[in-house]
Amino acid sequence: MNWFFIAFIGYLCLALTFILDKFILEKSVPKPVVYTFYSTVFSFAIILVFPFGVEFLNNIFDWFIAIISGLAFGFAMWTQFLAVKNNEASHINPFLGGFVTIATYLLSNHFLNEKLTDSQIFGIVILIFACFLLSFEKTKKTKFSYSGFVWAIVSGLLYAISHVSAKYLYNIYPFLTALVWSKSSVGILSLFLLFSPTVLKSFKHQKKTIKQQEAKAKKFSLVIVSSAKILGLLAVFLIQYASAIGSVSIVMAMSGLQYVLMFLLIIIATKIIPKIFNEYFTKKELVIEWIAIVLSLFASIFIII
Repeated sequence: MNWFFIAFIGYLCLALTFILDKFILEKSVPKPVVYTFYSTVFSFAIILVFPFGVEFLNNIFDWFIAIISGLAFGFAMWTQFLAVKNNEASHINPFLGGFVTIATYLLSNHFLNEKLTDSQIFGIVILIFACFLLSFEKTKKTKFSYSGFVWAIVSGLLYAISHVSAKYLYNIYPFLTALVWSKSSVGILSLFLLFSPTVLKSFKHQKKTIKQQEAKAKKFSLVIVSSAKILGLLAVFLIQYASAIGSVSIVMAMSGLQYVLMFLLIIIATKIIPKIFNEYFTKKELVIEWIAIVLSLFASIFIII
C-alpha cells in the first residue's frame, strides 16, 4: 500500500500549496488563455531531468500516446480555468475531481483492463459522492453557472485521457522516462497559444504587471513563495509516481482527500493565525464539510483494504 501513502502525501502537498497560494496569487482568475500559456510553457523544463536515466520511447505509437497525454493535460487546465471563471473554485473543483474519478475508472477499465475489488469500487463511489456534496452546497454568495459545470465535464474527460495514457506509458517504461515525455509535451500547447492575440497583448502590459507584482511581492517572504513552488512540484511527482505503481483509478479518486485536507487546513489557519488567514463559514457549510470529511475517511478504509 505504499502507493496509497505516497498519493496521500501528494494531495497533502497540493492542499498546502493551495493555502500558500492564498498569500501569493490574486483572488480572481485572469483570462484563461493567458493563464494556460504561463501554466504550460514551463513544462518544457522537465526535460532537464533527461541526463538522469531518461530513455527515448521505442516506437511512433508510444510517442503519439505521450503527446496525447501532454496535450490533453494542457487543454484540461485551460477548460478548468474556463470552468472556474464561471463558478467558484471551491465548488467547481470538487465536482471536477469527482468527474475525473468516474472518467478515469471507465477509461482505465476499458483500455488498460484495470480491475478493482468490490470494496475499492464502493470506496470510490463514496468519494465521488463527497466531492459532489461539496460542489452543489450553496450559500447566498455562491456564484453558479451551468456553463461552468459543462466546462468542468470537458476538463474532467481530458484529465482522465491524460492520466490513463500516462499510465499506459508507466506500464511499459521506467517512471522517469514516461514522466518526462508525457509531461514535457504539455508545453506543446503553449507554442500554439503564443500566437494568440490575447497572450501577445499580455506581453505589452508586462512592465506594468511586473511592477504590480513586485509591489505585492514585498508583502510576502521568500520562504513562502519558495515553499509553494516546491510543494507544487513535489505534489505532481508524488501523485504521478503513485499512479505509476498503483491503480490510476484509485489515485485519481483520492483527489477528494485534497479538498478535505484544504478545509481542515483552512480551519486550523483561521483559528491559529486569524490576522493573516481568515475565512468565514456558516453553520450549514460546516455541517456539510464535516459530513464530506467523514465520508472521505470512510471511503479511504474501503480503498486500502
